[in-house]
Amino acid sequence: MNDDITSLLDFNQWADRRMLDACRGLTAEQYAAEPVAGWSSVRSTVAHLAIATEGWLRGLTGEDVVSVPTEGELATVDDAGRWLDQARRTVETLAPKFTPEWLNAPMTLRRGPQSAVLPPWVVIRHVVNHATYHRGQIASKLKRLGVEPPATDLVFWAFERLAPKA
Repeated sequence: MNDDITSLLDFNQWADRRMLDACRGLTAEQYAAEPVAGWSSVRSTVAHLAIATEGWLRGLTGEDVVSVPTEGELATVDDAGRWLDQARRTVETLAPKFTPEWLNAPMTLRRGPQSAVLPPWVVIRHVVNHATYHRGQIASKLKRLGVEPPATDLVFWAFERLAPKA
C-alpha cells in the first residue's frame, strides 16, 4: 500500500506539472477567459484544482483548513504552480507516515464548518481522482483555445518512470 500511495501522488504531481506547462502556452487573456460561453476559464479550473489538492493534503496533517486563496489570488499559472508546490511539500511531510496503520486509521478532517471521519487512503485517492477529472476539463479547454493538451494519463507516467528502456 505504501508504494501504491506514493506512486499515485508522484503520478499526480507529474500530471499537474505537465498541465501547468501546457497552460503556459496561453496568453493571460486566454487563461482568464471562458473558452466557450458557459464554461469556466482555464484559470478558474486550475485554481480550483490547486486549492483543493493542497487543502485536502494539508487536512491530513491534522491542521484545520480554514484559510484558502481565492481564484484572484491564484491569477497566473505560476501562482497556481506555487500552490501545487506547497501541496508537494505537504506530501513530503506526510510521506514518512504512509504505513498501512496510518493510511487505514480514521481521522477527522475539517474544511471550515464541515468535517468528516475518513481514513487517509480515501482522501489521497480522492485528491488524485479529483485532479484527474479537472485535468481532463483543462485539456478540453486548452484544445478549444488552440493549445495541444499534454498526455497526463497514468500509463504515460508509467512509461516514463517504470517501463524499461529499450
